[in-house]
Amino acid sequence: MRIDILSLFPSMFVGPFDTSMLKKAKDRNVVDIQIHDLRNWADNKHKQVDDRPFGGGPGMVLMVEPLYKAITDLSSDTTHKILLSPRGKVFAQKRAVELSKKNHILLIAGHYEGFDERVRKYLIDEELSIGQYVLTGGEIPAMVITDAVVRHLPGVLEEEAKQSESFMEGGSLDYPVYTRPQEFNGWEVPEVLLSGNHSEIEKWRKENS
Repeated sequence: MRIDILSLFPSMFVGPFDTSMLKKAKDRNVVDIQIHDLRNWADNKHKQVDDRPFGGGPGMVLMVEPLYKAITDLSSDTTHKILLSPRGKVFAQKRAVELSKKNHILLIAGHYEGFDERVRKYLIDEELSIGQYVLTGGEIPAMVITDAVVRHLPGVLEEEAKQSESFMEGGSLDYPVYTRPQEFNGWEVPEVLLSGNHSEIEKWRKENS
């Protein structure tokens, strides 16, 4: 899979994609993640990609022209183009699994007061949000979606681990887990987990998940 991310602040992605599971996935060539600076598609000497909204109002709006050029250059017939915005459908585990089956995803991170509406109407396939709250921009949502999608690619996680994860269809949230020491500060591990009775342990886990 290839994931391209279009952003005004590409330096924000230094670090999160270079550790843990995402680094392993990249090192194994399971996924190719590329970060692009939207300003590279600006056609003015100041690399400006935003302007004041027609009709007045606060803030600046990302212009359609540089976004059109960037999206066109980074896309092919198989690219699924996703706009990251608080107006989008809330991202969930089921959608992460569906997106993991795509060959190429382009994530478009917004900033300021949003996008020229023509981007939303004519240039994308889908609009997603990671929750009903306001963030400074779309970079963190892009990281969240990338992480959630990549863990479902073949060879990244054990299949059993994926199926038992929280929010999988028909599943529930994880049960409480404990490890050594058996007693700490007067806080003890439930006896059933020490019993060796696997049917009772499984029953307890279901009841407490």
